[in-house]
Amino acid sequence: MASIDDLFKKPALPNNKRKLEATRDPNEIYKSAKLASNGHAKSNGKVAAVADADDDIEAGPSAPPDDEDYGPDIPDDDEGRFFGGGITQEENEILDYMDGQESAEIAPEKIDSAWLRKLALNFEKKITKNAELRAKFENDPQKFMASEADLDADIKALSILSEHPELYVEFAKLGCVGSLVGLLAHENTDIAIDAVEIISELTEEDVEAETEQWNAIVDAMVDSDLLDLLVSNFARFNESNESDRSGIYHALNVLENLASRTSIAEKIGQDTTVLKWLLNRIPKKESPVGQNKQYAAEVLAILLQSSSINQKKLCDLDGVDVLLQILAAYRKRDPAKGTDEEEFVENIFDSLTCVVDEPEGKQKFVEAEGVELGLIMIREGKMSKSRALRLIDHALGGQSGGEVCEKLVEAAGLKVVFTMFMKKQDGQTTEHLLGIFSSLLCLLPASSAGRIRTLAKFVEKEYEKLSKLVKLRRDYAARVAAVDEEIRSEQAKLNAEEREEMADEWDSRRLDAGLFCLQTIDVILAWLVAEDDGARKRIKALLAERDEDFGVLKATIQEQLDTIQGDSEEETMTKDMLGTLAQFLI
Repeated sequence: MASIDDLFKKPALPNNKRKLEATRDPNEIYKSAKLASNGHAKSNGKVAAVADADDDIEAGPSAPPDDEDYGPDIPDDDEGRFFGGGITQEENEILDYMDGQESAEIAPEKIDSAWLRKLALNFEKKITKNAELRAKFENDPQKFMASEADLDADIKALSILSEHPELYVEFAKLGCVGSLVGLLAHENTDIAIDAVEIISELTEEDVEAETEQWNAIVDAMVDSDLLDLLVSNFARFNESNESDRSGIYHALNVLENLASRTSIAEKIGQDTTVLKWLLNRIPKKESPVGQNKQYAAEVLAILLQSSSINQKKLCDLDGVDVLLQILAAYRKRDPAKGTDEEEFVENIFDSLTCVVDEPEGKQKFVEAEGVELGLIMIREGKMSKSRALRLIDHALGGQSGGEVCEKLVEAAGLKVVFTMFMKKQDGQTTEHLLGIFSSLLCLLPASSAGRIRTLAKFVEKEYEKLSKLVKLRRDYAARVAAVDEEIRSEQAKLNAEEREEMADEWDSRRLDAGLFCLQTIDVILAWLVAEDDGARKRIKALLAERDEDFGVLKATIQEQLDTIQGDSEEETMTKDMLGTLAQFLI
C-alpha cells in the first residue's frame, strides 16, 4: 500500500500574488536524481570523477552479434532490438506493424456543464465513501486510508475550476461548494488543508471571473459557514508543523480574498473571532519574522481599511495598545530592508493609521500614549519617522481630534514638528506637516494655552515660518496653474458629455499637482490673518511681492466650500469654519 507521504503529496502552489515559502523535503532531494535517457543519473551539471585507469574496463551487456553469426532459425533483427532472441517471428512482425503506425491524437477533455456534473458526482461519492469507511473502521485506519487518498485526489482536481469561472454559478447550484467547505472540519487535517487551498485558488483575485460568478461561489461558501470553519482551523492547526503552517497561510489568503467585498469584510470582523485571533497571533515573537506573522498583519490592515465598523471593534478589543506595543520595539531600530519584518512593520502602521481616523481610535491612542511614542519616532527614528508623522497627522485630523491636538502640545510636540518643517523635506512629509498645523489651528480651543503656544511658534524668529509657508504656496500654485491650463486646453476640444466623463481624471491630476497642499496652506494663512495682526501684515507684505493679495487665499477657500455637498455634522462644521475665515480675507 502507498505510504502516507505519497497519498498526501502537495501539488505545486498556484501563481498567487504572494507565494508560500517552500522548504525542501528529503524525499524531493532524493527524487531529483532522476535517470537520464542514457541510463545515468542526472547530477545538475556536475560530472562524477572517474579514474582514468577504469576507462578500458568493459561494462554492460555484450553488443549484438554480427549478421553472419545468426543461425538459420534466428530471425533478422535490423534494429538490434532484442539481440536476436526472446520473441517469435510473428511477434516481431506485429511489433514492426505497431512501430509504423502514427500515434493517435488524444482529444483534450471538454470542460463544460456535463463535465462539471460528472466531476461533482464523483466528488460527492468520494466524500460519502470516505465518511462511511471512517465510521465503520474508526480504529483501523488502513481500512479507510485508500478512500482518503481518492478524496485527496478529487479535491485537488477541483483546481481546474479556477480556469473556468463560467462554471462557478452552476458549481454553487450543484451543492458542491457546501461539500467542499464542509471538508474543513475533516478529521484528517491534510484533507482540511487541501480544501482550504482549493478555496483560496477559487476565490483568488487573479481568477478572471465576472462579479456575478465570483459572488455566486463566495456567497455559497459563506452560507456554508466557511468563516466559522476557518476560525476553528486556526485553533487546531499547529504552526510548528510545516503542513499546518501551510494551512494557516492559505486560510489567511482566503480571508484576504473575501475581504475585497466590504460586506464580507465587516462580517469577518463582527461575526467571528478573527480580529481577536489576529491580535493574539501578531505579537508572537519570531526571529526572523515569519511569513505567517507578516501575513496576519497584512490581513488585519486589509480588514481595518475595508470598514470603519472593524476599526471600532478593534478598539473594543484594546487593539490600539497591542499595536503600539509592537511598534515600540522599532522606535530606534529599523527592520532589515526587503524582509518580511519590514513589510510587517508597514502593516502595523497602516492598521493604526486606519483606527485613529475614528473618534474611538483617537481616544484609545491618547490613553495608550501613542502621541508620545509617535514623537519619539519622529525625533529619533529612521524608517519609522515618516510613518509616525503620517500616524500623528491622521490622529489629529477630523472634528474629534481636539484631544489629540492638546496632547501633542502637552508632550512638547510643537518643537518637534516646527523644527522638522523648517528643514528641507519631501512632498509627503510636507503634506503631513501642513495637515498637523491645520488641525492645531482648527481644533485647539480659543484662548487656550495650547493655541497661544501654537500661534507663538508661527510668529517667532521674525515670522520665518510664514515666509516658508508663502514660498511653498507659490510652488504649489504654479504647479496647479500649469495643470489647470492643460485642462482648459483639453476642455475646449470636448463636448459637455465628454467633459463630464473626464471630470474625475482632471480632479485627480490637480490633486497630484499639489491642490490639497495649496488648499491646506491657504487655510493656515487665513487662520493666522484672522488671529494675529502682526501675522496679517506680514502675510500681506509677502503676497504683495508677487502682486497678490488676500483675494488669492479667498478664492482657494471658496473652491473648497463649493466642493462640500453633504450636510453631515462634520461637513456643516467645516463649511461654517471656511465661511468665517473667508470673511477675514478682505
